[in-house]
Amino acid sequence: MSTQFPFTAVVGQEDLQLALLLNAVAPNIGGVLVRGEKGTAKSTAVRALSALLPEVDVVPGCRFSCDPTSPDPSCPDGPHTPGSAAARPARMVELPVGASEDRLVGALDIERALAEGVKAFEPGLLASAHRGILYVDEVNLLHDHLVDLLLDAAAMGASYVEREGVSVRHAARFLLVGTMNPEEGELRPQLLDRFGLTVEVAASRETDQRVEVVRRRLAYDDDPAGFAAQWAGEEAAVRQRIAAARELLPKVRLGDGALRQIAATCAAFEVDGMRADIVMARTATALAAWAGRTDVLAEDVRQAALLALPHRRRRNPFDAPGLDEDRLDQTLEESSGSSGDDDPDPDGPGGGGGQPSPDAEPQDGDGGAAASEGGESEGAGAGAGEQAPVRAAEPFRTKALNVPGIGEGAAGRRSRARTAQGRTTGARRPQGALTKLHLAATVQAAAPHQRVRGRSGAGLVLRRDDLRQAVREGRESNLVLFVVDASGSMAARQRMGAVKGAVLSLLLDAYQRRDKVGLVTFRGSTADVALPPTSSVDAAAARLESLPTGGRTPLAAGLLKAHEVLRVERLRDPARRALVVVVTDGRATGGPEPVALAGRAAWLFAAEGVASVVVDCESGPVRLGLAGRLAGELGGTAVTLDELRADSIAGLVRDVRGMSRRAA
Repeated sequence: MSTQFPFTAVVGQEDLQLALLLNAVAPNIGGVLVRGEKGTAKSTAVRALSALLPEVDVVPGCRFSCDPTSPDPSCPDGPHTPGSAAARPARMVELPVGASEDRLVGALDIERALAEGVKAFEPGLLASAHRGILYVDEVNLLHDHLVDLLLDAAAMGASYVEREGVSVRHAARFLLVGTMNPEEGELRPQLLDRFGLTVEVAASRETDQRVEVVRRRLAYDDDPAGFAAQWAGEEAAVRQRIAAARELLPKVRLGDGALRQIAATCAAFEVDGMRADIVMARTATALAAWAGRTDVLAEDVRQAALLALPHRRRRNPFDAPGLDEDRLDQTLEESSGSSGDDDPDPDGPGGGGGQPSPDAEPQDGDGGAAASEGGESEGAGAGAGEQAPVRAAEPFRTKALNVPGIGEGAAGRRSRARTAQGRTTGARRPQGALTKLHLAATVQAAAPHQRVRGRSGAGLVLRRDDLRQAVREGRESNLVLFVVDASGSMAARQRMGAVKGAVLSLLLDAYQRRDKVGLVTFRGSTADVALPPTSSVDAAAARLESLPTGGRTPLAAGLLKAHEVLRVERLRDPARRALVVVVTDGRATGGPEPVALAGRAAWLFAAEGVASVVVDCESGPVRLGLAGRLAGELGGTAVTLDELRADSIAGLVRDVRGMSRRAA
C-alpha cells in the first residue's frame, strides 16, 4: 500500500486544511468545494485527510458499513442483531468523472428481481463512502444528473434506488469533498449552494514558501515512508484534536448574539434561501469546538462567513466569487455586539441587509462606460486602426438556438438527443449491462415462449434475450463556436457594445445549457482562435471583454479558422455536435474577391451539414442584407440583434435548419 503525503506537511494552504478539518469534526456542515488552479495540492490535501479520521466500528460482513450500536433498519444486508463489531479505518472513495449512475448509487439485478422476486443489489460508491469521505475530483466536469444524485444523498444521508417497481434504500452519510479548476467550467449556482464551504486555493507567490513546497515534495518522492515518519507526531496530534473536538461539539453553545450576527451577515450579502444561515451556524460551532471552547465568539462567525458565503454570492457565470471583508466587519459590528452570550442585542439586527453591493457596477478605467451613450464613430471605416476594447452592453435572455436532428452527445440542455435521462421513446436489446429496463417490451418478448419454457406458476420465465433496454430521449450539450467580426466596420463603440452584449447573452445561455464554447475572432488580415473549445464560459467572457477592434474584414479567414477548430474538435469528441454562431454585418474586405472567397468558405459548413446561425449586426436606414446572404451560403439562418431577444417576435428562432434550408 502506498504511503500518503502527510496532511500536516502541506504548505501554504491553511484555509483548505481548516475547511477539511471542520467537516471532519462536523460532517453535517455539508462538505467542501475546493476551487483553484492546477498544481495547488488540492487532491493531495484531500487524500491525506482520510488518514486523520478516527477508525469506525462496523457490523462484520455488512457491505454498507452499518454501525453495530445503531444499525440501519432498512439496510439491504440486514436486519442486523446487536453483536460483535469490527474496527476499520475510515474510507476515502473517489468518484471518477466518467462514472455511470449505476456505479454511483448501485445496481439492481432486474432479471432476478422479475424472475425470482428477490432484491439482488450491488452496492455503489455511495455505499462504500458511508461513514467516510467521498472525493470528486473535477466535480465541475461531472454530469449534472450525477451531481444532483450525489448532493441529494449527502443532504438526506441516504441513497434511494428505484427501478421498475423495485426499491432499495441504504444509509449514505459521508464527508463530501469536490475539487475543480474554474478555467474548465463552473458549477451551476444551485449546485454551488449545496456545498457547505468553499475554499479558493492558489500557488504562493512568496519565494521562501515555494522553496519549502519543492523541498518537501522531493523529500517525500525520495523516501515516502521516511518522510511520513518525520511527520507522524504532528499527524497524531491532529488526529487526537479531531476526536476531542467531536466530543466537545455537542456542548458548544450558540448564543442569540452569534445567531443575530449570522442572520445579519447573510441578509447583508443577499444570499438566497436559508441554507447559508444554517451552514454558518454549524461552521461557527465547529470552529469553537476545534479551538477547545464551548462558546461561539465573533471571530468564529467571521471565519464561518469567509468559508460559507463566497460561492453563494455568485449569481451568474460572470460573477467572481468572493466576499468584501471590510463590509463583513462592518456588518458584524453593526449587528449584535457580543456573540459569546445569550443577551439579546438592544440595537436589533442592524441595517446591513439593505446596502447595495459595492461591486455591483465596476467602472471602466479606459472610458468604456461611454459605450452606452452612443454617438462615437471613430474606427468605423474598414481601414481604421485598432481601437481600445469596448464594454459590453447588459446581457439579456436569448431565444433558444438548437441543432436539428437527434444526437448522442453528452447530456445537457440544448438539442434533442438519445440520453440516459429523459422520456422513453422505444426499446431495443441491451448492448452490455442492462441499465434502464423497458418493462412492457420485456414482457412482450417473453410472453410467446412461456409454454415452451414450461411455465407452471405465477412467475414469468425470463431469459437474457427477453430483456429490453429503454430508449430515452432527452437533451444534449453542444459545442457553440462563436465567430466574431472585430473589424473596423464593427468598431463604432455603441455598435460593438451591443454586439458584445449579445455574445455575452449567448454565452450565458450556453452556460445554462451546459455547452462547451469556443471563440474565433477576425480583423485586419487574419483570424485568431481567441479561446479554444472549453467548458469555461468565464474564460470566453473575459476574452470577449478585452477584444480590440479595427482594421479590414477578413470574413473568409474567420470562417476557415472556425472550420479548422471544428475539424480538430471532432477528433477529440466525435459525439458532440456543433452550432456555429457568426456575429457580423456580412461585409468582407481585403484581398482579391473577398466576398466570393467568403462564400466558398461558407460552403464548407453547408456541405458538412454543420448547424449555423448568423447574428446580423447591420444597422442604419440602408441595409445591404449581406448577413442574410451569408446565412444562406452557410445553410443556416439569420437573426438580427433585436430578434435574438427572447421577448421579441415569438418563435422566430427555434431550430437552426441547417440541412433543410440548403435542401430547399
